[in-house]
Amino acid sequence: MLGGAGLLLAAAPAQAAEVAYKTECIPPAISGLPPVEGTTKVEITAPAEAKVGDEVEVVWKTTQAASNNPDVLDLEKDTVQPTGTVKVGGAQTADLAVEGPRSNPPIKKNSPMVLSDMKGKIKLTAPGEVTLTPDKYNINVSKPISTDTKCSPKETVKPGATIKVTDAGGATTGGLPTGLPTGLPTGLPTGLPTGLPTGGTSGGSNSGSSGTGGSDTGGSDTGGSGGGKSDFTGKEVQIPYKCKTPIGDKSATSPVQINAKKDGGNYGLTVQFKKSVMDSPADIPADSVKPSMEVKLGGADKGTVHVEGPTNKEPIKSGEPINIPDLTGTYKPGADGKSTLSPGVLTVKALGTTTTCTPSKTEVSLEIDTAAQPGGAAGGSGSGSAGGSDTSGGLAETGSSNDGILRALGLVAGTVILLGGAVFTFLPRRRRAN
Repeated sequence: MLGGAGLLLAAAPAQAAEVAYKTECIPPAISGLPPVEGTTKVEITAPAEAKVGDEVEVVWKTTQAASNNPDVLDLEKDTVQPTGTVKVGGAQTADLAVEGPRSNPPIKKNSPMVLSDMKGKIKLTAPGEVTLTPDKYNINVSKPISTDTKCSPKETVKPGATIKVTDAGGATTGGLPTGLPTGLPTGLPTGLPTGLPTGGTSGGSNSGSSGTGGSDTGGSDTGGSGGGKSDFTGKEVQIPYKCKTPIGDKSATSPVQINAKKDGGNYGLTVQFKKSVMDSPADIPADSVKPSMEVKLGGADKGTVHVEGPTNKEPIKSGEPINIPDLTGTYKPGADGKSTLSPGVLTVKALGTTTTCTPSKTEVSLEIDTAAQPGGAAGGSGSGSAGGSDTSGGLAETGSSNDGILRALGLVAGTVILLGGAVFTFLPRRRRAN
């Protein structure tokens, strides 16, 4: 059979023995997961004999990957693609790239990785014995975002197969004693991932909030409920959020402002994350991130008002800024008097998961004079209605809500969103400059 520029040998394959070697696998830096050390087991298949000038196919079959699918996310069918390098030694030397198709069964959390067979072709250039030794390999997962786990040998690896190559005239050579593996793994990843936030309260901490705490410090309503004023601007407040992640507790402070527009006896609310332009550390698909918040009522009124923003309409490339959309909703007062509005619990739905983060303390952003409306808040919860957006966001819920919260922890404008196996660290621009 002719293949490429040479003859693709179809002779009986060599009897390949299984090769096992210690391996270190480095998860994507944005995941925050530590390196994993395990054992890789590989079978290399190639023709037992060939001639100079022949092009032969080499097959890498992974019988055991060094690491399992972490306890983060079930992997869907046909989302995993392996690539690797076979070290060619002996009569000729080369690094042979091999690649497998994106073909796998569904892989549950904490289950062994199932990798497709990788293949590559090499043209034989010299008589003698050519050894084939498995080396480093990469595991790419395409969903929910594209991530790579890089695995490299941590010890000298034995050859997985040997091809006896004769010259073009058919004469055999005495065989070169070249059974030793050639080339130790180079370029091993070093160091732990460093992209995770380490506190969030450093740099710009407490700015705008010193000496202004308390329930009466928000933007005030000078028009009252008498109807002369319709637009009310709140003050920017610094809100510290706390979340638990699979790799520990994370905290960050985000600047938030609540504005209101009076419509009859109700108020349209807009919650803005001020100065929260953030760069994405990885590619994010369109319609995959949707934030919402429960605005906390105080003063004369009690309860919460639900506000939310739209999903990202366009994909966001790695390194591009992420703008947090305004969160909107309608506040129907349930009491007469001065009512206060403060940023509350923040929720992020992302790629089929739901995450909840809670302020460690909050501060009043806006105070307005209210008049009770039928069916208003006063002591209730979720009394507001979302304004102008679909509450589902087109995101399917998968798994239990508890599992989603633990495995896909998200905090917009300052801390972490864990999407599947990838942690996104979003830092406001002014903090990153520190």
